[in-house]
Amino acid sequence: MKTVEELFRELVDIIAKLRSEDGCPWDRQQTHDTLKAGLIEEAYEFVDAVDEGDDDKIEEELGDLLMQVLLNAQIAADEDRFDIGGVIQKISEKLRRRHPHVFGNVKVRDTQEIINNWEEIKSNEHGNKDRKSLMDGVPLHLPALMKARKVQSKASRVGFDWDRAVDVMTKVEEEIAELKDSIIDSDAAGMEEEIGDLLFSIVNLSRFLDVEPESAARKTTAKFERRFRQMEEEIAARGDKIEDYDLAALDELWEAAKETERK
Repeated sequence: MKTVEELFRELVDIIAKLRSEDGCPWDRQQTHDTLKAGLIEEAYEFVDAVDEGDDDKIEEELGDLLMQVLLNAQIAADEDRFDIGGVIQKISEKLRRRHPHVFGNVKVRDTQEIINNWEEIKSNEHGNKDRKSLMDGVPLHLPALMKARKVQSKASRVGFDWDRAVDVMTKVEEEIAELKDSIIDSDAAGMEEEIGDLLFSIVNLSRFLDVEPESAARKTTAKFERRFRQMEEEIAARGDKIEDYDLAALDELWEAAKETERK
């Protein structure tokens, strides 16, 4: 059986071959820019596999992500900028540097102190020293709920935060009332703003309750899809079309789908 080192070297060579003059035309045409969407898609496919609890899929999707890393590194190597060795060296150095309680002599009391040390070390690293705001460094293209959670956590580190979850719940209720007012006024711009404020407040509440909002929203959407598909299957089994059912009939099928899922 091949060692991990041998398997990794073999994969690196495969990627290099694909990018070579006698390799694959598609791979040769790729750039960091053209690969951005694919990398994001592969990351979400990995998340789907984790949610499904399917080890075979998790293993496969991790491989797809690794391929994306190696292909991007090979593109840089082809342009004499850096290679996969430099990528590995940098992350190894970063992990050692940011874990002085593991690779050094620093003593820590709890996880929070580890996080505080991590942030302090990170702020002093090359490329981060010129940041003027705590909000600097938050990825521009993060999904909206993840980004909201990120900026709230950053603000919380300097004490700009609610004290209790019940206070956040009050803020959620306040935002709902303001949304109702904008709906009554038929204020399109106001409705958009208040929907945003409400979502932001709900993300804040989820943070206090230690619930990951992106994951919660994804699971709820998947649940809706699952039940809707079951409705469609039931209607198809009757030889009918869903367009022929009114809301009352659809609600009845929806409740049946929920009951089946509970059982």
